[in-house]
Amino acid sequence: MGRTLQNTMINLGLQNACDEAVYQLGLDMEELEEIEEDAGLGNGGLGRLAACFLDSMATLGLAAYGYGIRYEYGIFNQKIRDGWQVEEADDWLRHGNPWEKARPEYMLPVHFYGRVEHSASGAKWIDTQVVLALPYDTPVPGYMNNTVNTMRLWSARAPNDFNLRDFNVGDYIQAVLDRNLAENISRVLYPNDNFFEGKELRLKQEYFVVAATLQDIIRRFKASKFGSTDSVRTVFDSFPDQVAIQLNDTHPAMAIPELMRIFVDIEKLPWDKAWDITKRTFAYTNHTVLPEALERWPVDLVEKLLPRHLQIIYEINQRHLDHIASLFPNDVARLRRMSLIEEGDTKRINMAHLCIVGSHAVNGVAKIHSEIVKTQVFEDFAALEPEKFQNKTNGITPRRWLLLCNPGLAELIAEKIGEDYVRDLSQLTKLHKFVEDDLFIREVAKVKQENKVKFALYLEKEYKVKINPSSMFDVHVKRIHEYKRQLMNCLHIITMYNRIRRDPAKLFVPRTVIIGGKAAPGYHMAKMIIKLINAVAQVVNNDPMVGSKLKVIFLENYRVSLAEKVIPATDLSEQISTAGTEASGTGNMKFMLNGALTIGTMDGANVEMAEEAGEENLFIFGMRVEDVTELDRKGYNAQLYYDRLPELKQAVDQIKSGFFSPKDPNLFNDVVNMLFHHDRFKVFADYEAYVKCQEKVSELYLNSKAWTKMVIRNIAAAGKFSSDRTIKEYARDIWHVEPSDLKIPPPNEPRDAGQDKTPNGTAA
Repeated sequence: MGRTLQNTMINLGLQNACDEAVYQLGLDMEELEEIEEDAGLGNGGLGRLAACFLDSMATLGLAAYGYGIRYEYGIFNQKIRDGWQVEEADDWLRHGNPWEKARPEYMLPVHFYGRVEHSASGAKWIDTQVVLALPYDTPVPGYMNNTVNTMRLWSARAPNDFNLRDFNVGDYIQAVLDRNLAENISRVLYPNDNFFEGKELRLKQEYFVVAATLQDIIRRFKASKFGSTDSVRTVFDSFPDQVAIQLNDTHPAMAIPELMRIFVDIEKLPWDKAWDITKRTFAYTNHTVLPEALERWPVDLVEKLLPRHLQIIYEINQRHLDHIASLFPNDVARLRRMSLIEEGDTKRINMAHLCIVGSHAVNGVAKIHSEIVKTQVFEDFAALEPEKFQNKTNGITPRRWLLLCNPGLAELIAEKIGEDYVRDLSQLTKLHKFVEDDLFIREVAKVKQENKVKFALYLEKEYKVKINPSSMFDVHVKRIHEYKRQLMNCLHIITMYNRIRRDPAKLFVPRTVIIGGKAAPGYHMAKMIIKLINAVAQVVNNDPMVGSKLKVIFLENYRVSLAEKVIPATDLSEQISTAGTEASGTGNMKFMLNGALTIGTMDGANVEMAEEAGEENLFIFGMRVEDVTELDRKGYNAQLYYDRLPELKQAVDQIKSGFFSPKDPNLFNDVVNMLFHHDRFKVFADYEAYVKCQEKVSELYLNSKAWTKMVIRNIAAAGKFSSDRTIKEYARDIWHVEPSDLKIPPPNEPRDAGQDKTPNGTAA
């Protein structure tokens, strides 16, 4: 979520008043804002997308709730020591959190372990261990519409009789100390991005958020006029018309068997009825196609922790496979491919398959990704129910990612086209008529230069390096992962360095290359990549032959509040994943909206950015998905590229020989070995095209006016990538609710008694 103060002031229309008031007290608002900790309760793009979605849902007046876990420790703080990443606990609640309100009156029990008893009256899950879920509510204000939604985060608490109720030996002290075991559930965020770690505590976290949330939703449904009761029993027929639940990846997939358990075991609905309601309630968003990221939980772990849920999953699977077998008799291979249960050394539950079978809609997050989902990853399912599969291209909130972080540009745009674009970003197309306006071109360039100077001062303060603010700011910030190919950027840096040293007199367009991002603590290769970047920076930044022509900076502890500083100052945005691996990306959109040009592959939302702006206004290079597929078919041989490209060979040899690690020449052996023998993401295959494309970038940068015109064309084409547009599509195509542009009256004005207070009955 990042910081809340400035976003709240902007959405309430109070920023100028607050700035002024604080100034009159002899204080500086910006200094105050810098004191607030980031709330970093998720990983990379997936977590940030949820935050943008909350802002858009409130701004569109949807009655929507964001549910999650109130981690005591969020994503780790990254320190760089001697070029290595070192993790520190993110004690973000140390000074308290003024934005949250504990709601003990809505505390709910969550059950684990135990066993299942079957009788004539149905299944009973008994002898369980109970953990309490305590909700904390954080307000989510819409933009200038007097709407405030809620983000409800659950914290784990041990019940007061924890370890004291059962055959107690009398060790009261130990029993109280053991409360920590229960409360550890919400202690810390697992820091993996695009990687599955099948740990018991992680499964507990996933079920914890799901069980508490579903009870909360059902309590709210029963309390509403829709949860009408026939004598005692609630009628759930209208449930899917009143409730829509969007599964953000498979992490909350246990919600499907949990809702079935509630309907069948507790509310005593017949299975078919319960299943129909469940399917119509859930929709699933897929966020990755990397096989190592797909959740596959061991059956024996689920059996131990959630025995009733395993039985329900088996029943769902049996009925699912019976249906497939009736359509495709004797096709055993198809049954095996489509089963929710994977046989093998350890039997596993394929959570993505569970989500597809248990949802009425499945979507990818960019056109190209949704195609890959349909034709490759889940092709059998799409063949069966093509109408279930959709696309919803991701977006970003223009409030945080333009108004808040780049007020200079936001104001400049407002002067030209008015202020309405903040709620309707498609209006940015009106900027096309100013592409040839010399004054506007100069003003856009001036705002960028001011942002660069401000960021250069920040870098000098934090990193003690002198930055040339007229150099091109070439920025690559995102989680560190092999598929995102920070290594390819690194090879380009080494290539530029070698060119400067080979011919120091030759014209070289000065660059400041900024790379930032966190590596999952257990991801060895990603940590080696960080070390390599820092080792290269050490050499480049201290070579007198290079001077101010080339500087390399690794941005420590990349997070939302740092993104808000670096993105507005960026000239060149690096979006260079291997085609077919980045589901969408959202950083790409933030840079586009803030006046950077993109160098990128035809991957994720880059494809649609090129479609909107015209491919000639992005620096597109490298293999397309088809080329990658073809190369896989032929067999990728890294050695071929190394032998054929002298500059690549020189760069790789320098890494290999210890040029960048003289004290330990073998330091980067693992990296080099990977690049030659098991590089799934084919860095060498795109190296030549990348370097050539970078030459075109430098050439254009020399012509400031032509560069800025291209920037304006990009900003004018960025409207599609508002999360408001994304959420409108979810609302209409999946949740079946109408967004409302109505500004509800402020609380100090009397409401018109005749008007319907809730234009949208349905909650998402």
